[in-house]
Amino acid sequence: MAGFIDLTGKTVLVTGGSRGIGEAIVRGLYAQGANVVLNYSRSRERAEKIAAELGKDRCIALGADMTDWRQLEKLWNDAVAWKGRIDVVVNNAAAREPIDLDAPTGEWDAHWIKALRINLVATAHMSRFAALHYKKTGEGIIISITGRIAVRGDRPEFFQDGASKGGMNSLMRGMARFCAKDGVITYLVCPGIIATDQGDEFVKIYGMQEATKEIPLGELGKPEDIANVVVFLASGKARYATGATIDVVGASFLH
Repeated sequence: MAGFIDLTGKTVLVTGGSRGIGEAIVRGLYAQGANVVLNYSRSRERAEKIAAELGKDRCIALGADMTDWRQLEKLWNDAVAWKGRIDVVVNNAAAREPIDLDAPTGEWDAHWIKALRINLVATAHMSRFAALHYKKTGEGIIISITGRIAVRGDRPEFFQDGASKGGMNSLMRGMARFCAKDGVITYLVCPGIIATDQGDEFVKIYGMQEATKEIPLGELGKPEDIANVVVFLASGKARYATGATIDVVGASFLH
């Protein structure tokens, strides 16, 4: 992307940026010149190691419990204070933990509440903060990482993930329609099965043959496949595509 994408001077906040797709996004944005706020929940040591490697003048690690709105508000305020503004928010933090339908009701409820709090409610908070900020700064971008399961439905062990990502889709499309007048540009990036910890968990449960049988390319995606799309969208070069969903699924699901 050298010569075409230049994010120099832009500040991007990436939630869940310490591993997997999030880490790839952080590194991709940084490589194109962006200042990156790397948010983490539990992986403080790993996040700070990445920030130190990239250089703390252009990458800062900020922790927050994504289920606590007070910590999300502090994360936002600290992120803005770092460079004085935020130009792009990438909502990547997610909870995807299997729970059987016949599990005890209390456990099943806890999995649902956690998924909704992290995947949907935290995304809503960060997107709201961004929208209010962009109204003051003139314009900005929100990119949310969704999934095929948000549209076609998920497997029973992961109903809560699919449902919460479906809510995310509605949120981003609503903001695209009704907040554009305030300078809010939104996108949904839809990964297929990606070779990350979550992808490994899927393979562990269902097997590699099950994972790849519906993928015409016959392989799992790489975190960089998602990061490259996010970097392009963060550039502002696809401004008129606001509200769009970009599938990065190896042609396994198209909508």
